[in-house]
Amino acid sequence: MKLVYGIKDRPSFGKNLVFAFQQMIAIMAATLLVPIVVSQTGLKCDPAAALFGAGAGTIVYLLFTRFKSPVFLGSSFTFLGALSAAATQNYGYWGLIIGVGFAGLVYAVIAIVIKIVGSGWIKKLLPHVIIGPILAIIGLSLSGTASSWMMYNGGSEYGLWYILVGLVTFIAIVIASTKGGKTVRLIPFIVGIGAGLVFAILLTCIGLATGYEALQIVDFTPIKECFSPLRFQSFFDCPKFTFVEAIKEGATENLDGVAIGNLAVLFVPIAVVELAQHISDHENLSSIVEKELLEDPGLHNTLLGDGIGSAVGAFFGGCANTTYGESISCVALSKNGSTYTILTTAIMCMVVSFISPFVAIINMIPKCVMGGACIAMYGFISVSGLQMLKDVDLSDHRNLYPAAAILVIGIGGVTLNFGYNAISDTPYVQITALAVAMIVGIVVNYITHSGKDNEADVENEKPDTVVTD
Repeated sequence: MKLVYGIKDRPSFGKNLVFAFQQMIAIMAATLLVPIVVSQTGLKCDPAAALFGAGAGTIVYLLFTRFKSPVFLGSSFTFLGALSAAATQNYGYWGLIIGVGFAGLVYAVIAIVIKIVGSGWIKKLLPHVIIGPILAIIGLSLSGTASSWMMYNGGSEYGLWYILVGLVTFIAIVIASTKGGKTVRLIPFIVGIGAGLVFAILLTCIGLATGYEALQIVDFTPIKECFSPLRFQSFFDCPKFTFVEAIKEGATENLDGVAIGNLAVLFVPIAVVELAQHISDHENLSSIVEKELLEDPGLHNTLLGDGIGSAVGAFFGGCANTTYGESISCVALSKNGSTYTILTTAIMCMVVSFISPFVAIINMIPKCVMGGACIAMYGFISVSGLQMLKDVDLSDHRNLYPAAAILVIGIGGVTLNFGYNAISDTPYVQITALAVAMIVGIVVNYITHSGKDNEADVENEKPDTVVTD
């Protein structure tokens, strides 16, 4: 893909602010949603602090990768179960920080191993026939979120008007990206989300005027709460940083040796699973920027940046971070791979986390608007994975079966659950569908490519065509 701005390029100051704002809007909904979900367990995590932590973690990532990898780190949904379990078991804020610290330690250990022995074994273990379907599943697994937001707007009631708003948002992104002028094509998400929000506000005004509840799509409560009563915090407020809350909390009685071990059990397996997504994201990003990022800056540096950046993010915001597919999609659709823009985005996130009206406006954006935007973002991730299969001969059964296993298991949602937490109604440890699909795919790929081929090379034949009457 031919980029307008390469990794080392610096857009003009004004354009860079616009690009950074677009990146921030793309990653913000998911980044803020994770702490909101964790807060439902009883341990309050401040979304503004999570946004600050994401920005700080991204800067750490950029430093470790020597500003050679243009991607933003946001709150990770993969760790949501572990974070919720740690919260419900009353490990407190220190439990969240320590748990994510274990995950970062796993990344650091793997990075050291790769630095010593090289990353060649990773490519043999995870060829394109594995990475492509995994990347496709990442996008497809997120499609449920986009669809749910479009249909239910973050609530429980289905609405056709929600779907209309989502489609308006998506179509505006498509038009901006394909039919817009030179500048507009670089900021399709700003155009699309802006159009969707304006349309939703217009429908809401009509709904309020006529008393038609189905049209009242926008919830202005965050704005009302921000300015009522009017006070200094209505304009500027310090996020409730996790480490500050942990210090206020003091020593947690439940945080003993057994608890530390349990936190390791909760977070370490998920960190290993995240390795597949980390590699998939960077393979995808490499194809976009036309530079092999796993070679330069190297997988060991991207892992260190991701792991340490995640720990830093949790220190401030209580949530583990990860490389964001939304950010990668934004790089691709805007054709701007500048790490200078990513740095500006990180700083912007840290700054706006102190600005109360901005956080309120972001919380006001209807989920159906973001659902429409996510059609483009998550769809791009899925298509990128499928594109990796274009050079894979799927008529060869040795490639067909690993890819088939990954897609069916991943999309079907086969998980491995261990233990049960009655308080949170979740397993203590869950191996996600993505991880199960990856493991099965690797095993099947090894089986099909090891040993001698069948005498007639039956595995290389195309699948028989089934004829029906």
